[in-house]
Amino acid sequence: MIRSAILGVVTWLCMATAVAAQTLTFPALTGRVVDEAGLLDQTDRAAITQSLADLEAQTKDQMVVVTLKSLDGTSIEDYGYQLGRYWQIGQKGEDNGVLLIVVPTEKAVRIEVGYGLEGTLTDATSQIIIQNAILPQFKAGDFPDGIKDGVAEIIKVLNPAVVGSPPPASAPTTADTTPQTEIPVWAVILILLGGVGLMFLCTTTREGRLCRGIMQVIFLMLLAGGRGGSSRGNSSWSGGGGSFGGGGSSGSW
Repeated sequence: MIRSAILGVVTWLCMATAVAAQTLTFPALTGRVVDEAGLLDQTDRAAITQSLADLEAQTKDQMVVVTLKSLDGTSIEDYGYQLGRYWQIGQKGEDNGVLLIVVPTEKAVRIEVGYGLEGTLTDATSQIIIQNAILPQFKAGDFPDGIKDGVAEIIKVLNPAVVGSPPPASAPTTADTTPQTEIPVWAVILILLGGVGLMFLCTTTREGRLCRGIMQVIFLMLLAGGRGGSSRGNSSWSGGGGSFGGGGSSGSW
């Protein structure tokens, strides 16, 4: 009888946990920085993104900085590991992912660590980073510097050979390293004017076939230029299939 009652309670708790997990809403993984709460400007996002891209290129460790408007009524610990699993941050089989989660409305911050990095970025180390690098800035109302300092310290732990501070604001993001083949604006204008003139000639002269051939070349050039411009910033990035088990540490201010 007692065993049946215990089994029933455990089953109910598991069902309640599953229901709670299903009610959580997670933001889209739009990049290495997901600033839902709007704490960072474009310069800060670009600098942090570059630092995290460098980290992954040198160590394969994946890290995401995420700021949230809400925790959907759950704790930052429960939300953190579920978000990590949902995004699948880290490499599959290595589980080398890290999340730095900031929720200003609830004055909560957490470093969520994937299974594979729990021995390197330990709970104790995560707590030291939160207490020494992040919370002093947050308490002073400086969220950007607190986030950047936290990122720098985490990177130092994961890859001691790399200087942890984000690069200067002028450093290009990963998406910006894609070679561009844009046609200058003045050239596009000249081509358009030439095209209008050729259209007129094609309809008023006998050499219509030659005109149409030239027009096709012009349109191909415009199409190539348009593709070159639109490719900027379209570099995709996603989690590598990693998982989380609740390792890490939290703090509040």
